[in-house]
Amino acid sequence: MQRRTFGRLVAAAGILLASTALTIPTTMAQSEKTITGGFDVGPGGYPGNFHPHQATAGFTWLSTYYEPLVIYNPDLSEIVGALAADVSISEDSLQYTFKLADAKWHDGEPFTSADVKFSLELAKNPDSGSLFAARLGDIASVEAPNDSTAVVTLGKPNAAFLAILTQVMMLPEHLLGSRDPAELANSDWWSTEPVGTGPFKFVQYVSDQYVELAAFDDYRNGRPKVDRLINRYFANAAAAVAALKAGEIQFTYVEPDDAKTFEGNDGFRVIEGDSYVVNYIGFNHKVDLWQDVRVRQAVMYAIDRDQIIESLYGGAAKVASCGYVAPQIVPGGLNDYAYDPEKAKALLAEAGWDQISGGETIPWLTYYNSPQVGNVMAAIQAMLAQVGINVSPRAVDVPTYNGIVRGTDWDQFPLVYAGAQNGPNPASLNVNLNAAQVPPVGNNIMHIDMPELTEAIETAMAETDTSKSNELWQQVCGVMNEKMPWGSMWVASRYGVASANLKDFYWTPAPAGGPYQAHPENWDIAP
Repeated sequence: MQRRTFGRLVAAAGILLASTALTIPTTMAQSEKTITGGFDVGPGGYPGNFHPHQATAGFTWLSTYYEPLVIYNPDLSEIVGALAADVSISEDSLQYTFKLADAKWHDGEPFTSADVKFSLELAKNPDSGSLFAARLGDIASVEAPNDSTAVVTLGKPNAAFLAILTQVMMLPEHLLGSRDPAELANSDWWSTEPVGTGPFKFVQYVSDQYVELAAFDDYRNGRPKVDRLINRYFANAAAAVAALKAGEIQFTYVEPDDAKTFEGNDGFRVIEGDSYVVNYIGFNHKVDLWQDVRVRQAVMYAIDRDQIIESLYGGAAKVASCGYVAPQIVPGGLNDYAYDPEKAKALLAEAGWDQISGGETIPWLTYYNSPQVGNVMAAIQAMLAQVGINVSPRAVDVPTYNGIVRGTDWDQFPLVYAGAQNGPNPASLNVNLNAAQVPPVGNNIMHIDMPELTEAIETAMAETDTSKSNELWQQVCGVMNEKMPWGSMWVASRYGVASANLKDFYWTPAPAGGPYQAHPENWDIAP
């Protein structure tokens, strides 16, 4: 048996010394310690992101009141324990035995293996609206031999299994177990009375304004140092940055240009890190426009990625030749698709693009609403127009985007600009590229169905020995580079800014917002 014993890590964080004003909802006393921020996806958060099994991002915030069995450590280098104190993995990598931490739900009931069994079976059930249904499809059984032990058996080895579990939040069987999974998919329970095991418990959601949490006195690692956490929502990034500078909030994500405005200001700490997200141009494979690989390759040759990175990202991004950029899983000899508009035109002519497109303008959908991405898409739009591909960018909010791309009206999203988690475990790309992962069970929203790619991914995922799996992931990268299921653009840096009056506050720009071991119970704020 392989065994991992998970100890509690102390979050590495700077202790900061200035103070700022707060905007405090009227429900709380002025004497209470409160940290307010934009903790969700992008500057200002992601309104409506409440059901943890339906979340595509926002785990930075969700993990302050829900918890998974296992979680990434602060620098995303390894998986450690959360609600599982210990996990043993069988030699054949098919059986995972979790010894559970001594934890309580926010209503005082004990957390037990019955909750683990319920949570995993609910997350695996597509009727529940779970986005993890296909990702957890290898689970053959979940057993609860006693209250403190849960045993999960897989039908085949899955190198990504623990990484997947880092985002599967545990839910209370005693409150939800008797309810119909389909009813839970759209229940208002998630935004009105959710119960978790995390350091903070839910108080209220004021629609499109903020979510308020209160310290959980019986949290197993000790009562949090602050009394309240507030997640504020903003109409745009500029409003979030203005609120930060005005002292209304103490933290938010920021765009690179905004990050520069805080440099040298002792009142703030700028946090920079790898996004672990590959931005891509997604070709909807249900649409005739993209059936010829030469058309997809022409799109790549038409875009001057180096120039965009230099001029619009300030150099803070890396060109991606496949779905990731980690050197150990990127093989040599790949096509770099260096900017070559003449080659793009030649490929389009060979494919008969004029007849395929009929000269129509192609809708280009995205959920990114920042000025920076607007400029990036405008630059790409101009470059594509030069070779005869006419696109029209359309930015919508995240819920609208998810509703469109998980639907069947293909004409609404023949082309997208999006991001996909590319680390720390490359197997996270499986949900976006595997033919078995199309909605509603998975997140293959582009309906990619390439047998060679699916086989390469599943072969790599079945290899649990890292020393052997890297070569297999190189093969996946090679197939992506040649067959072009989507157009990989770059992996950019991300930024957050924290007010200097925060103490022991930890944040990292993790994909999907994590989760990772941030220890919110240790966060503090100077009086």
